Amino acid sequence: MPTTPTPTHCPYCALQCGMALSPLPTGGVEVVERPDFPVNRGALCGKGRTAPAVLSSGVRLTSPLVRSGGSLVPAGWDEALDRIAGEFARVRAAHGADALGVFGGGGLTNEKAYALGKFARVVLGTSQIDYNGRFCMSSAAAAGIKAFGLDRGLPFPMEDIPRTGCVILVGSNPAETMPPALRFFDELRENGGTLIVVDPRRTRTAEHADLHLAPRPGTDLALALGLLHLIVAEGRVDEEYVRERTTGWEDARAAAMAHWPEYVERITGVSVPQLRETVRLFCEPKTAMVLTARGPEQQSKGTDTVGAWINLCLATGRAGRPFSGYGCLTGQGNGQGGREHGQKADQLPGYRKLDDPAARRHVAEVWGVDPDSLPGPGRSAYELLDALGSDVRSLLLMGSNPVVSAPRAAHVEERIRSLDFLAVCDVVLSETAALADVVLPVTQWAEETGTTTSLEGRVLLRRRALTAPDGVRSDLEVLHGLAARLGVEKGFPTDPEEVFEELRRASAGGIADYSGISYRRLAEGAGEGVFWPCPGDPADPEDTEATSELTEAVDGGAGPRDGGAGPRDGGAGRRERGTPRLFLDRFATEDGRARFVPVSHRPAAEEPDEDYPVLLTTGRVVAQYQSGAQTRRVDELNAAAPGPFVELHPRLAARLGAAEGDALAVVSRRGRAVAPARITSGIRPDTVFMPFHWPGEGRANSLTNPALDPTSRMPEFKVCAVRVEKAADTA
Repeated sequence: MPTTPTPTHCPYCALQCGMALSPLPTGGVEVVERPDFPVNRGALCGKGRTAPAVLSSGVRLTSPLVRSGGSLVPAGWDEALDRIAGEFARVRAAHGADALGVFGGGGLTNEKAYALGKFARVVLGTSQIDYNGRFCMSSAAAAGIKAFGLDRGLPFPMEDIPRTGCVILVGSNPAETMPPALRFFDELRENGGTLIVVDPRRTRTAEHADLHLAPRPGTDLALALGLLHLIVAEGRVDEEYVRERTTGWEDARAAAMAHWPEYVERITGVSVPQLRETVRLFCEPKTAMVLTARGPEQQSKGTDTVGAWINLCLATGRAGRPFSGYGCLTGQGNGQGGREHGQKADQLPGYRKLDDPAARRHVAEVWGVDPDSLPGPGRSAYELLDALGSDVRSLLLMGSNPVVSAPRAAHVEERIRSLDFLAVCDVVLSETAALADVVLPVTQWAEETGTTTSLEGRVLLRRRALTAPDGVRSDLEVLHGLAARLGVEKGFPTDPEEVFEELRRASAGGIADYSGISYRRLAEGAGEGVFWPCPGDPADPEDTEATSELTEAVDGGAGPRDGGAGPRDGGAGRRERGTPRLFLDRFATEDGRARFVPVSHRPAAEEPDEDYPVLLTTGRVVAQYQSGAQTRRVDELNAAAPGPFVELHPRLAARLGAAEGDALAVVSRRGRAVAPARITSGIRPDTVFMPFHWPGEGRANSLTNPALDPTSRMPEFKVCAVRVEKAADTA
């Protein structure tokens, strides 16, 4: 293995911070700074600095486990793989291919996500595959596709943020979720720009803002519509831009005009003067951005909500212009790439649609199968979990922990327990893995090579820095072994670069075109990565095989293929960096114009009432990550954030007679959670907040509502009705 520091990237959030791993004399590695990487410039949060702690054999799994007599016991790899293949073959023979389910994760590399989608459709023949990224930014993706014809989290690099005039940051708390990103917003203000934060809590990020708007949870849609109303009323619409670069304005305008400021104030709790000040700060500079995250997206109307914020950008001419536009701050480490290459229920590699005949023909040709053999779209993530034990009898799960992370988590746990058979691939024995019939220990980020795609659409190369412990295999080796046992001897290589070469061919001509990207190119240029889309060059021998001849037939020409980027990002620079900035000359729609989508406010799926009078919203804390399966095993992180809590306003605490640290019971129609009180004036009096990283009695997702957005199928994590009581009074 390397004896000098190996450049790589953090295994956690979608910022994908650059770091290097230096070998230790006693074995293992330590993290050292990598100041050359432009996104974090060497800075790391506590999670990144302590990431090697989870590599320890005392923390992670090092042997397959099989269930025997009610307990999980160590087993050999052949025994474990034989059992999985045998159970899957039995269930398929008895109940059909769609009785087999596959559930992936937004932390899987592009190679793993690609192979997992191919495995589900080619080996198992099932349509029942989705992944936890559905819970991340699917609403923003759906809205972006409607408006722009293309979904890439940020259509510009992070380095553009300090160079704009104003940023409206909606439902995002990067100071805790991706701390190294906060410098971009601080630099924005140092350069004379303005930061507006929209959040029902006065978060650490809001403390850095020039203006903090604290709307009632679930009312972000009304807020955006009220701002657009004022933009129209005050004559701030960029009429020339709207006329030349968009369609659908009149209908969107009419919908917004029904949301006058006083009406929006009553809905949101944001005052009319604050609304007017927001419009002034956003419209007066020549450039501005709107960035959203899970706050507006994890709602049963998340697609419409994001669409309303996009409309704000379009009406003011702020999309597809330098240092302006709409973007989404992706959450999971490979949340972007994870949904581009086939582990999502309705997609094929290259961000192709599974129900598109031309896309099916192209991918089937790469895979060497009959297009008619590919199943159609399956269930979305929550719907798949809800079907476990009934329509879906056996499940293969990789890189996810839905017992903690899914909405209505107690119900999801019950469905998982009702399965005929569950196989889990994971690094640690998560709460979900503990319920499995077979658990396979797999390699981690530092023990394998592979690519991820950051929130910027920047494809990056993670490099192997050390050897995995004996008894541990990669996910690619798992899929290879299972495919062979289920009768597919070829097509599932274990070498990640070989998988990526096939991914290049499968994605060629698609919206997310990776055909011009190779491991060699990713390793060059100081390892800064390549932005997709990056079509292959037929004149380049390295790209010849990856370049598709079906580009025109599959995706309708240059618009979708190049993301509408046009010549400003073309030429030699594009061969090196891909397409850092999208839409500068045209959008990725058939006519090159962005589309306004008319939307109107509607209530949350569950509003407070006499029995459940308080709103619950959920989120993260800086020292833990997602379901906490890995970070809760790091002593330093546990010391900083040892457990769940209930954040509430002093007025609500006074009504309950609760003091700081008192055990509070939060009860919804779906369950009950108990955690200590954390009293702060930085939250609305009608709202409580709980972080969702912990299992057990403090599991916040025992409470959350699985009501789904009709377009994205995103559950409504961010708002539900609860009552709050002192736990001692209800025990």
